[in-house]
Amino acid sequence: MKAIRRFTVRPVLPEPLRPLCDLARNLRWSWHPETRELFQAVDPEGWRRAGADPVRMLAAVSAGRLAELAADRRFLRRLNAAVDELHDYLGRRRWYQEAFPGSDGTEAADGGGTPARPAAIAYFSPEFGITAALPQYSGGLGILAGDHLKAASDLGVSLIGVGLLYRHGYFRQSLSRDGWQQEHYPVLDPNELPLITLREADGTPAQVALALPGGRRLRAAVWQAQVGRVPLLLLDSDVEENGPGERDVTDRLYGGGSEHRLLQEMLLGIGGVRAVRTYCRLAGHPAPEVFHTNEGHAGFLGLERIRELTDGGLQFDAALEAVRAGTVFTTHTPVPAGIDRFDRALVARHFADDGELPGIDPERILELGRESYPGGEPGLFNMAVMGLRLAQRANGVSTLHGQVSREMFAGLWPGFDADEVPITSITNGVHAPTWVAPEVLRLGTPQVGAGRTEHALTVGGSQRRAAVAGIPDAAIWELRRTLREQLVAEVRERLCASWRERGAGTAELGWIERVLDPGVLTIGFARRVPSYKRLTLMLRDRARLTELLLHPERPVQIVVAGKAHPADENGKRLIQELVRFSDDPRVRHRLVFLPDYGMAMAQKLYPGCDVWLNNPLRPLEACGTSGMKAALNGALNLSVRDGWWDEWYEPDFGWSIPTADGAATDDDRRDDLEAGALYTLLEQQVAPRFYDRDDTGIPRRWVEMVRRTLTTLGPKVLAGRMVREYVDRLYTPAAYAHRALAVAPDAARGLADYKARLRAAWPGVSVDHVETGTAPPSGSGDPSGSGQPDGSGELGATLALRVRVTLGALTPDDVEVQVVSGRVDGSDRITDATAAPLKPTAGPDLAGGHLYEGALALDRTGSFGYTVRVLPAHRLLASGVEVGVVAVPPAEGSGAPPGVLLR
Repeated sequence: MKAIRRFTVRPVLPEPLRPLCDLARNLRWSWHPETRELFQAVDPEGWRRAGADPVRMLAAVSAGRLAELAADRRFLRRLNAAVDELHDYLGRRRWYQEAFPGSDGTEAADGGGTPARPAAIAYFSPEFGITAALPQYSGGLGILAGDHLKAASDLGVSLIGVGLLYRHGYFRQSLSRDGWQQEHYPVLDPNELPLITLREADGTPAQVALALPGGRRLRAAVWQAQVGRVPLLLLDSDVEENGPGERDVTDRLYGGGSEHRLLQEMLLGIGGVRAVRTYCRLAGHPAPEVFHTNEGHAGFLGLERIRELTDGGLQFDAALEAVRAGTVFTTHTPVPAGIDRFDRALVARHFADDGELPGIDPERILELGRESYPGGEPGLFNMAVMGLRLAQRANGVSTLHGQVSREMFAGLWPGFDADEVPITSITNGVHAPTWVAPEVLRLGTPQVGAGRTEHALTVGGSQRRAAVAGIPDAAIWELRRTLREQLVAEVRERLCASWRERGAGTAELGWIERVLDPGVLTIGFARRVPSYKRLTLMLRDRARLTELLLHPERPVQIVVAGKAHPADENGKRLIQELVRFSDDPRVRHRLVFLPDYGMAMAQKLYPGCDVWLNNPLRPLEACGTSGMKAALNGALNLSVRDGWWDEWYEPDFGWSIPTADGAATDDDRRDDLEAGALYTLLEQQVAPRFYDRDDTGIPRRWVEMVRRTLTTLGPKVLAGRMVREYVDRLYTPAAYAHRALAVAPDAARGLADYKARLRAAWPGVSVDHVETGTAPPSGSGDPSGSGQPDGSGELGATLALRVRVTLGALTPDDVEVQVVSGRVDGSDRITDATAAPLKPTAGPDLAGGHLYEGALALDRTGSFGYTVRVLPAHRLLASGVEVGVVAVPPAEGSGAPPGVLLR
């Protein structure tokens, strides 16, 4: 019989044990070993059955065991010490306060007492991977968001996380007998999760609401998870006040059709801002000065903030400028197909007069998401395009991904080279206390020191890791074997459970006791399974792979895990193909596929692998943080140079798989070539180095690579380094811009008026004439020093530039005239460009022209070129590129050259 209603009966802890609830409700336990050990001591078997979830475990502990612990003085001392340590963690000054000193962690930035740091940052993401006990993530985006929150907490950054609470999470994965992925959606009861209800002062649950077409309303409760010092607000539409359709809006992550996804993203963005306002009002938390949109799913948050300002009296354009100033947008998508795009008519219907934001013209909203560039589809509303238009600062998640993003979105800034598109990059990082195995920490702590270890793992960039150089080779090698043994045990247990789900009986499973060998080179591959990650590239030549797996002297073994999106039939076929190969009795002890990949599995998998394999189609991997987590545990990377590996690869840390990305190479040929390169690396470099042992049985060169990975690569891949970069490069400038515009409505109106006037007048702006004279290098003896260059120039010479421009209705204060110079390629395009301003010297003349002058030093040899251009200039612009307009000399053949080339 099915229950008509479900509720949770909470345990009543004896008074001395009540602090256990506080420890369980703060998710810092998920990355704090001592607190986890304390919970394990409550009931070791119950801890295992609960999947290391203290909330679930405490709900199942017997009354007798609780009474026993309440009288156990040693346990109570441990409990009180853990509570005191948590309070110290939450209260003491950390990097964020030390970096911006003052009585309250602030400093006068402008002489008027304005705090230099952002008072708070709101961080929006559609998913958060904090711990397996809170399954609200699908893959890398969510894990990255979770690590961002944890690192912000460790650094003391004043941040509020905002997401949705999915009652079914993503999905649980199992396999059918023939290896086909099957999805299961268990119901999650928020009362059984480490969450509390956000409540109004009178005790009633806080809610936010959105207006829907037809007079309907979408209401959502607000749940709060405490991630160390960081509150995480999760909106839940499964409330009694909603109708059946509205209750299901937050049913599952990345599920449903187009309108379902649109409602989720409206609730995340618009409802999320309202939830932040409610939380700040109730908790007394500072209001955010910066809003960070982690991928385009939360882009509607900018519209709600515009609505707030227009309700306060600002016009739309001024409100838009104020909102842009304090918004940061991070794109994680290297391909247009990965971006959410909605039918414009659907979006228009939800923002019509009877929908949300009735005070804002729906056409203004639609324009923000319009693909107004060559190849764009005018009938679609693009969430990433809206995110870029609503944010003054944007970034990709690795150096290569920043370059790919600039090229992908260059159409939004016509007239500019992709290199100048205002999208920077901050390479992702991973939260070391979450992902580093305790055994690795115990190995390094005696050398580094406990306090210094915490600093090195959280703040990042610390040279104290160099102390690891003093650890003996034998200790490192023994650590690697211990971690491999633990992985082997974990794999056998999970593989047995998987086969039982596939219908196998006990008599069929004796072979699992011989799966994997703690002494064999172990390779890991685990991630989502879209086509571009090429799960089955290793199967390209099955005979050659089999030889590698079964080599009599240098065998390898591979552990694979991953989920395909429920709607991705091709991804499911890839999984089935790999599973069927791994089921072959000849190789099943050397290659295994583990279903239901998640955080709990990952925390065992990364430390136990000797090599982490990554073979995506370059450049489609935005970052690829799984290899970072493996590296923190001493695993070596074997990867295509994509994402983070492209910028940080060194032979000391692993191996680079060559790519066959020539335009003339078809897909099959490319995969054949890259798979062949992978096999060759394994045969000729990776396996020989692992098995090259000295008289004591230690592979000295391999151990040295492990040591270099831990000491040199480790500090780079930390989430602490990543969050510090966000604070320094994006959050703090955005907070300054916010104060200049959102807090000063007249400034916002002025900037909006300037842009409107600029765009109206820009067709009348032109570069009319460029004159050049030369001065010889110092000491050359050439007395001429004037005249037009004849196609060559001497190093050290100077070009004297005189440029005439027409500004039309604009003035020299509205623009900047620049000379742009650098090397030129075979197509005469300037590369590695440097821009320098020219000074106005006269004008306007009778024809309305203005003269600008300046000097250009010939400071490099080889092919060199320059051009001039006119850009907008305003003190509140982040850059002259921001507006997306530029005037350059007429094109070649129009009577005036675009610049001068010196060869």
